[in-house]
Amino acid sequence: MKWTLSELHRYSSEPLHINDTLDLNDLLTKSFPDVILAVQPVKVDGYVTYDQGDATVATHVKTTVTVPSSRSLTPVQLPLDFEFSETYIDDPSHRDRYEDDEVVFLIHSGDTINFNQAVAENIIEQIPLRVLSEDERQGKPMPTGKGWQVISEDDYQAKKQKDKSVDPRLAKLKKLFPDQDENK
Repeated sequence: MKWTLSELHRYSSEPLHINDTLDLNDLLTKSFPDVILAVQPVKVDGYVTYDQGDATVATHVKTTVTVPSSRSLTPVQLPLDFEFSETYIDDPSHRDRYEDDEVVFLIHSGDTINFNQAVAENIIEQIPLRVLSEDERQGKPMPTGKGWQVISEDDYQAKKQKDKSVDPRLAKLKKLFPDQDENK
């Protein structure tokens, strides 16, 4: 769905109601192949209002995306259920009408508002940086491979402390310079 601000002018007295199911799988998997593996149909329910030359899109979005686990790259189903609101203006002086925390986009006269793209971008914003599979959340062993393994932060810190300890064969040398700081 795409609109220009002039097309949305007819909705100044009554908002445009959007209640649809979008197929954004191709858009998201091609645009963000490292982040999104698949997207189920996206259910959207919202309104587009037009007021004094500005258009506001307020929508509730519900879908499930398949993303790679941030630890093992195992596919993980991530249900998303969120709302977003964006305002589109074509006059920079209209920016003063809105609070600093409101999402406002300045578009050029004649440019279109691409609703599908806006929904796709908001889906990407909802994906957390750390996504774990069910096994990983339950503490199952970390992934390993030939010559490598993933270790937890606690194991890493313990190994780091162990590596700092003095080799017993060199412990006597430590007594030669008692005034020396160990941290240097």
